[in-house]
Amino acid sequence: MGKETVDVLIEGGKATAAPPLGPALGPLKVNIGQVVADINAKTQDFKGMKVPVKVIVDTDTKEYSIKIGTPPASQLVKSELNIKKGSGTPNSAYVGDMSIEQIKKVARMKMDSLLANTQSAAVREIAGTCYSLGITIDGKKPRDFIADVKAGKYVNELSEDIE
Repeated sequence: MGKETVDVLIEGGKATAAPPLGPALGPLKVNIGQVVADINAKTQDFKGMKVPVKVIVDTDTKEYSIKIGTPPASQLVKSELNIKKGSGTPNSAYVGDMSIEQIKKVARMKMDSLLANTQSAAVREIAGTCYSLGITIDGKKPRDFIADVKAGKYVNELSEDIE
């Protein structure tokens, strides 16, 4: 028959056999409990956030694979800083300050869906998100931080390879 794909949006680490997942997987005759356990293990880092999940089931062998998407960068940044929403006037009022380590963590989480191929470029992309949310980075306005990264002022902090 081929492969069937089930796309769902699940809160990280809290997948259950209840709708929407259970009813979608039931007709495919896979071990729903095992699929749920695997999804929960893979989405543990995204607790409290909605995560796109794709379950691909081979209908002949009943084998499955799970692909986990990542929440939007803005949601990861807000979660990292424990804030509910960004600034209403992001260029003048700031609602938080990220450290270099925090921005590197968010960049690592989003690396698969970013256009960047270096840590420096990934951090600059996340800094752009910080700009639109009204969040400073290392005590600097995001545009100043991006200019400093481009100028090489953070070369030691941003030299490691990321997957």
